[in-house]
Amino acid sequence: MNSPAAPIIGDFQFTDDDFERVRKLIYRRAGISLNPSKRQLVYSRLGRRLRALDLEDFATYLDRLEAGDPADEWQAFTNALTTNLTAFFREEHHFPVLADLLRRAARDHAVTLWCAACSTGEEAYSMAMTAVDTLGAPARVRILATDLDTNVLAKAGEGVYPAERIERLPERFAGRFFLKGSGTRENYVKVRREIRDMIVFRQLNLLDGAWPVRGPLDAIFCRNVMIYFDKPTQRGILEKFAPLLRPDGLLFMGHSESLHHVGDLFRLRGKTVYEPLRRGGGTA
Repeated sequence: MNSPAAPIIGDFQFTDDDFERVRKLIYRRAGISLNPSKRQLVYSRLGRRLRALDLEDFATYLDRLEAGDPADEWQAFTNALTTNLTAFFREEHHFPVLADLLRRAARDHAVTLWCAACSTGEEAYSMAMTAVDTLGAPARVRILATDLDTNVLAKAGEGVYPAERIERLPERFAGRFFLKGSGTRENYVKVRREIRDMIVFRQLNLLDGAWPVRGPLDAIFCRNVMIYFDKPTQRGILEKFAPLLRPDGLLFMGHSESLHHVGDLFRLRGKTVYEPLRRGGGTA
């Protein structure tokens, strides 16, 4: 005998079966493994889509997706379930390591960096500011910044943030690399063009078979992303990262992430900083 459906939560019926369907769909589309504890989060975020579409229950919404709903609703579904926690110079111990790498690499070639989950842009802009602070302007550094979520990419491209987001930055960053708003924008700041012009923002799904990313890369920042993937998915992504990096390139991971399970691909160089074991420099 089947177990009874879970009770209605809030405005919409959301059963155990509905939640399992959501978990399977987001895993297939984005590789995200939703923990059972995320049920309330899923309800809250996707509930906004049901209201926007004037639907009465999750089953109808999921039926529409699986029946081939337009791509923009699939994107809205994905955007809703993507976590985008970030800040300028988050995990600040990585940036002196990046600065050392930039000094070495810039002696020989133009530097190329990839911010593989850029969210609303703070991480990519932190990388660019580090480059100018280290090498001077104009720095021969190009940064590709990608994310799955189209909403956060739009915000990243604008480079506009509440002024409180830079209150803790040293003056050599806050005063030099941001413009203060005025009038209706007086509580906002905007990243200066010299920094924004160093970065190309693009949508990219790390689960795609082919990436529009060309090596050789000097560094890849992919921090606090792998925690959302299971081990096989992680390995598949890391196998594609390794050949893109130069032999002396570096992969920067998040504070709660470890690559012990792919010791044949990367070895630890510092606190959540890794180098590839195979010769890199290829394309994807």
